[in-house]
Amino acid sequence: MYNINDTLRYLHIGLPGDILRHKMNGNLEEAVRLIDLNLKRDNLPKALRCCMIAQREIMLRQPADYPYTYEEMLGVFRKSIPDFSEEEFKELEDAGRIGWMFLHGEKRYFERSFATLCKTEHSIAERAGLVAPGAETGTSQNMLIRSMNIMKEKGKISHRIRIRASLRVEDDAFTPGMFIRAHLPIAADCPQQSDIRIEKVEPETGMIAPADALQRTVCWEETMQENHPFAVEYSYIHTATYHDTYAMTPAEEQPDFCTEEEAPHIVFTPYIRELVNTLTEGVTDPLEKARRFYDFITLNMKYSFQPEYFVLESIAENCARNFTGDCGVFALLFITLCRCAGIPAQWQSGLCAEPDDCGCHDWAMFYIAPYGWLFADPSFGVSANRCHDEARRQFYFGNLDAYRMVANRAFQADFTVNKQHWRADPYDNQTGEMETTDRGLRYEEYEREFNTLECTEI
Repeated sequence: MYNINDTLRYLHIGLPGDILRHKMNGNLEEAVRLIDLNLKRDNLPKALRCCMIAQREIMLRQPADYPYTYEEMLGVFRKSIPDFSEEEFKELEDAGRIGWMFLHGEKRYFERSFATLCKTEHSIAERAGLVAPGAETGTSQNMLIRSMNIMKEKGKISHRIRIRASLRVEDDAFTPGMFIRAHLPIAADCPQQSDIRIEKVEPETGMIAPADALQRTVCWEETMQENHPFAVEYSYIHTATYHDTYAMTPAEEQPDFCTEEEAPHIVFTPYIRELVNTLTEGVTDPLEKARRFYDFITLNMKYSFQPEYFVLESIAENCARNFTGDCGVFALLFITLCRCAGIPAQWQSGLCAEPDDCGCHDWAMFYIAPYGWLFADPSFGVSANRCHDEARRQFYFGNLDAYRMVANRAFQADFTVNKQHWRADPYDNQTGEMETTDRGLRYEEYEREFNTLECTEI
């Protein structure tokens, strides 16, 4: 069955030269017009047609992430730091720390550039009167360090975690009698999670996906006369087991599953292949190869908020070129490097669910025989490196902390009840999706809430 989100698998095909030139110069309306003309052709190959359909939607969405002119972006900085100079701004832009794109030949700046710098640069956070957090999702360093130390001492740590999540159409977007299909992610069966309980489903008509679904959700389909939330409460036991990767000796024979490309983002481009060869020169041990990939990311990359993943292209390769990314971008680069080197690797994502906070997060798994699946969280490794905490940086190669909820075990996987229109995030699902009969809703058109109700150490 045709699903429009599958057209994104052809992004790597590339656009015709004239359309690409308009896109690169920010003439997005003209690029979309030419795409529409091309889509009327009967002889357009399927791959190119799908690429154009996906690119068209990306170009319609991109400007929303880049609303500021230079003067407006500088004003955002100076609102919090009145003495912030143009020279400082230029230095940060030249270092790739302030995102921008061309729109109609003019630079337009990424709306979350200042937020990124406040999160990752302590000096800027201090000047803005803020405290720079020490971890990518707000989890306290002390809690992470305690979890890490218990795992090293006792071998594992377990928690009973209970979460409530909900979706609700924004009142401005709601019309009585409209059809809504809603999806909320829930805890899925995986090595870390057991005793999963779906405790409340509101309304009770929600359809619960199988526990082993690659992207597990509760799905509701309803013609709504009155606006109301869709909600779910669930609990599970999360067990984080410690792996001392320095004490491991990999088997001579290693498996080859989960080593394939998955376009458009997990692709073995010439640069990725060359990077793998450079980073693993003289190394035959697959565990050491994976460690070198992790070190390359965590010792060299800078954390940066990203535009919506819908508009990102060549995620892994662009991360390796730009040396910036967020948790999912870093995870995809690690997975791509591992797979290109013949090391099985796959995606995991969901939430960081701690007692006082709950936030979206992505990380990676990689397989080393005879030990099985191990974990890597390059984003938390980047954070630890920024805090000069080498023990914590090394911990996140092979291990995860005790505060996770896994809903997704594959990147760009379908829901059990498929979404018929564009997804807000076509690759991952951490906070939920909604659509009407005619179209998928964008994030700004519906409210998303998720909270940790319980996080009890067992």
